[in-house]
Formats: sequence, structure tokens, C-alpha cells
Amino acid sequence: MEQFQSELGAFPQNFRDLLIVIDVLNALTDKTKQMRFPEAFCAQSHVILGDSFQFTQDDIDKSNNHFDTTADLQLISFMNKDPLINNSFSDFILNLPAEPVSDSIFYKTYSSLSNIPAVFVQTRAKLFCQLNIFVEKVQSMIDFSLSPEQSILSDKIRTIRAYLLYKTKFQLLNESLEKTDTKYTYDLQQVNFDTVKANVGGGSGENTMFNQAYQQLHENAHITFRRSNEQLWNAVYVGMYSSDAGGPYRDSVTHICSDICSTRLPLFILCPNGRTNSGLNRDRWIPNIFPPNKPIPKMFKKHYRFVGQLMGMAIRRKHYLDLKFPILLWKQLVREQVTMEDVEAIDIQSFTIINEMEKNITQNQSTDTNIDINYLFSSIMSELRFDVVSSAGQTYELVPGGMEIPITAANFKEYCTYYREYRLNEFCRQIEFIRQGLWSIVPCNFLSLFTASELEEAVCGKGQFDVELLKRNTYYDSDNSQDLPHIQRFWTVLSEMFNDEQKKSFLTFVWGRSTLPSRDEDFTSKFKINAYYTSSGEVDKALPRK
Repeated sequence: MEQFQSELGAFPQNFRDLLIVIDVLNALTDKTKQMRFPEAFCAQSHVILGDSFQFTQDDIDKSNNHFDTTADLQLISFMNKDPLINNSFSDFILNLPAEPVSDSIFYKTYSSLSNIPAVFVQTRAKLFCQLNIFVEKVQSMIDFSLSPEQSILSDKIRTIRAYLLYKTKFQLLNESLEKTDTKYTYDLQQVNFDTVKANVGGGSGENTMFNQAYQQLHENAHITFRRSNEQLWNAVYVGMYSSDAGGPYRDSVTHICSDICSTRLPLFILCPNGRTNSGLNRDRWIPNIFPPNKPIPKMFKKHYRFVGQLMGMAIRRKHYLDLKFPILLWKQLVREQVTMEDVEAIDIQSFTIINEMEKNITQNQSTDTNIDINYLFSSIMSELRFDVVSSAGQTYELVPGGMEIPITAANFKEYCTYYREYRLNEFCRQIEFIRQGLWSIVPCNFLSLFTASELEEAVCGKGQFDVELLKRNTYYDSDNSQDLPHIQRFWTVLSEMFNDEQKKSFLTFVWGRSTLPSRDEDFTSKFKINAYYTSSGEVDKALPRK
């Protein structure tokens, strides 16, 4: 070992740092907690975090005993939401309590953290801060563009993607976005929208705002959507004589998204829970279903790619899209493993029959009953064959000739395997085309470090309307200020009397967009409140009339 350590010293520092990161990841993911965090990692804490925040291996070991995955993820969530961490890690750590007892008030919304002695939470936070700094240092040596199972090292880093802070991920992503920006242009493409045509129904979606945008933008979207312009096209509404200073552009994006998650286009359908009005996530839209043994039509492929390109545009320009997709879609975009729970979240009945049958078989085998298993199958599953009802309601064979193969005790396990494989991969082909479009706008390397929820937030903004965030990014004309009574009443009405849909409608009306940015620094333009003057001075006469 001493000889190995001696020879290791001859390698470049970044290579030694990479080995340290691997050891830290191994210790972090060790469920038995037998593996210690490397001494070399702890020894660098006084250099990286400063003498005031350095920690020892013993400090880390003591803290480690109090943390499981749930507590870790709560701490990461807490760190991501604390604005101090964007200033510096030192400011953030300095603000944390460090008493030897738990602080249930400071961590009141984090049930696991509120029961851990504060000093150990602080130590764990130091560890995460330093881990993120190490990952930034070694990231140039790792090819994150490789697909899963192509690189053990890339896969290892991606297994702990949830432990990487937003700050780290967005910094790496933004650097790659700046390097792949296309040239700023003063001559924006004009995109014409015929709203009269768009309001004409039709299942093909030919006249929708989405399709009108696709026809005019898709050919050069891989260039246009990577421009550094805040506005990427001039939206012209036919017959309305509007001048696009940003409002019509934002409004066009809002309407395009409205088409995507609707019956006006055949690209997406309401999830089974929504159609049956049961279970959770009833407002989520899933990719339309195509026969598994036939190729997806070429036009659908192009449209799915365009949806992905719009997602990439949202990430680059911080113009968030109101897309109501389930978590399994975002998981597949970042190549996270989709689980049966993810499928059940949009189709509560998806595994009911096979789960119940497996339960009956297990109970029968664990008791001394003489129930004939074959009779059980013939009585309960006599009408079932080797086929599956898709999320759209069509029936497809799981194997060639499957509609003629009855399910028996002998082939039930095989049937369950094919059934689960279909349900877990039902949308893979469609989502692959969305991913292709996304990656044509945003480099895939650092995007693969995002969790599914983080990618959704990067594309769609915050799920909730954060009034305090909007207040911080609002400025007033010379006749107004945030301290005036009528301004305070305005914010009170917006925050306390408007429901979520009303807040979204308000934002669409005044800004042409239905979602807020996630962070203060993502506001490319501020919200402004101006005084309204009437010629007669009678303000009440300026109110809308019925």
C-alpha cells in the first residue's frame, strides 16, 4: 500500500482528485456504512473550505451515522433552496446552527433533519459542499455524453446526481450553453400565426399554432433556438396588426404549449387516470401510442423532435413552457430508471391483475391447501391472452400470435415479464425523438447530471406560483413603491385570494407567459407596475365594465 501511495503521488493532481471522488462516492452509497470516507478528502477541507470550516475523518464518521438517503436528500433540498449558497459555501455554512442538539425550528419543514444534532447536519453540509467542488474540478476528465453502460465512471457519477447541487449543475450547464450559442442576430425571422385557422378543430392538428410554428421554424430550429437573443422570432398575428416588442412572441410560445397538451394535436393523450377520473396526476399528458411492431410515422418523429427543441429553447432562454408531462417522461429524457410506481402514477390499474394473481399464487403456495393452480387460472384469467391493453386503449400482442395463447400456470411468469417490459417501455421510442430534439439545442453531457424533477423545472419553471419571487423581481415607476397601501393590497390579493389557475391567468395576461422563472437570476426581464392616469381623474371610471 505504501508503494502504491508513493507511486500515486507521481500522477497529476486532477487524476488523484478523480480517485478521491470515486472513494467518496463509494462511501456515500455504502448502505452498511462500513466504508470510511477517504482521509485525503478530509485533509483538503481546510484548503477548499477554509480553516474555519475544515473537518476531520472522525467528524465525517460521526455525522454519517445519523444520515440515510432520506435525510441526505432533505439536506440537498434545503441547500438548493437557501439563497446564501449562491453567494458562497462559506456564507451558507456560517449561517447553519452548530449546536450538539437538534434544531427542530431551523429545520422545521425537514422532518429527518429536525431530529439530527445540528452540528452533524452542518458537517454533512460541509461534505456535500466539498464533494460538489471536487466534481467541478474533475468533470473535464469525464465524458458525460456517453450513454449508460458505456462508461463505468460516468455511470458512477450519475448514480449520485441527486447529491449534486443546482448551483453546480447549472454552472456546468451554462458554461456549455455559452460555448454552443449561435450568433446573435438583429434580423429576427418573422413567424406568421393565423389565429382564425388555429381555432378551427381537427384531429390532425394541421392548423394549430404548434403546427404553424413547426412549418416555419423546424428546418433551422437547431440554429435559431441556440441564438443568444432573448427573443428568437417576431410573432405576427395575421389581421391584428400587432408590433412584436416581446408580448406577441411570449404569447405565441404559450399557445404552442397549450396545443401540445391538448386534443388538438395527436402527439399526446391524456393519461389513463385522467380519462377514467381516478388516481393521481389526472392532468398529465403522455405520448400517443403506436403499435410496438411498426415504425412511428415520419411526421410524428419530426413533431416529437420539435417538442424537444422547444424544451431546449426553454432551458437556454429561460422562457419556461407550461407542459403537463408525468415524471416518467422526464426520467426517460435523463435516462433514469422508470419504475412500476411511475407507471401506476398515471395508470392506477396498470398492474392490478398480475399483482393480484401473483399474490394469490404466493398465498396458495405458503399454505397447505389443495387448490388446483390451473383451475385458479382457468376461472380467473380464462379470457386473458398474451396481449396487453395500451395506455391509449388499443390491444397489442406481447409475442407473435399472442392473442391465441392462453395464460396458464406454466407460462404466467413469462407473461408477467413481457407485460411489465411493455408497460415500462411503452413510450421509449417517442421519448427518444423528444430527446434527440432536446440534445440538438442543449449539449447532452451536463444535462445527464440533472434528475428528472430538475429537468422538468429547467424546462417548465417552478410548479407553484412563487409570489415572493415575483415581488423580488418587480420594480415600480416614480409614483409607486412597494410600501404604498394600494401596492400592498395588490400583493395581498394576488397571494391570498387568487387560486393557482387565477395566478397563472394573471401572469399570462400581463406577461404573455404562464410560469415564473425558478430563480432570481433567471429573470431576463422584470415585472413592472406603472401608475394609470385618467383624463378626468375619476379612477373608478377606468375599471372594466360588464
